[in-house]
Amino acid sequence: MSSTPAPLALVNVTLEYPDGDGTVRALDAVDLSVRGGQLVSLVGPSGSGKSSLLAVAATLVRPTHGLVLIDGTDATGLGDKDLAVLRREKVGLIFQQPNLLASLSAAEQLVIGDHLRGRSAKAAWAKAAEMLDVVGLAPSADKRPHQLSGGQRQRVNIARALMGEPKVLLVDEPTAALDHERSESIVRLLRRVTDEFRVATVMVTHDTEFVPLTNAVATMRDGRLAAPVPAAGTEALSPLSAP
Repeated sequence: MSSTPAPLALVNVTLEYPDGDGTVRALDAVDLSVRGGQLVSLVGPSGSGKSSLLAVAATLVRPTHGLVLIDGTDATGLGDKDLAVLRREKVGLIFQQPNLLASLSAAEQLVIGDHLRGRSAKAAWAKAAEMLDVVGLAPSADKRPHQLSGGQRQRVNIARALMGEPKVLLVDEPTAALDHERSESIVRLLRRVTDEFRVATVMVTHDTEFVPLTNAVATMRDGRLAAPVPAAGTEALSPLSAP
């Protein structure tokens, strides 16, 4: 068995928010480990803690207790500056709304800000072309958001998240604004890039119809995470989480 650490691991993570004279426990002793090449669907009712888990895994919110390990590094022990570097270099975020800049082409959306990773302009443009090809948008590199369909805009969003060659990909409701056909194509694309780039991917979704396209599904209720089980039609997986 390989000793390589899982790209994403949450260990006994608890998250509490102040609420009047008391506290609200958004996450309750959550354990989750996702290997490279695995796409895990995260499902559960509204208010169950899915968004909180994604925010903690993304290092956007510090947990009250527990560890958040990104590619073997304990993010909870880092200062804000080092945490921002870890997030930029190791974590890709895909939100429900692509939030693309109206004046920029698809390629420009990927290149802007890439200098923070230390790439030259030439290398950034080459990487953008590569990622747009990966998501099937090479012919649309010069198009602006209003010239793209909703599914194409989400593909730009995915390509942008892959620019930094992340170890972890965190996806929040990527199909919420799409029709059935485009939704299925986006989930299939996420499965393909997860496998191709060996990233550890967690996808929050209410659209359980497409869960069988992922490797495993984990259910949240009242801040607790049930042990993930293989999604229908996929190979059996080793345990990803403790109940």
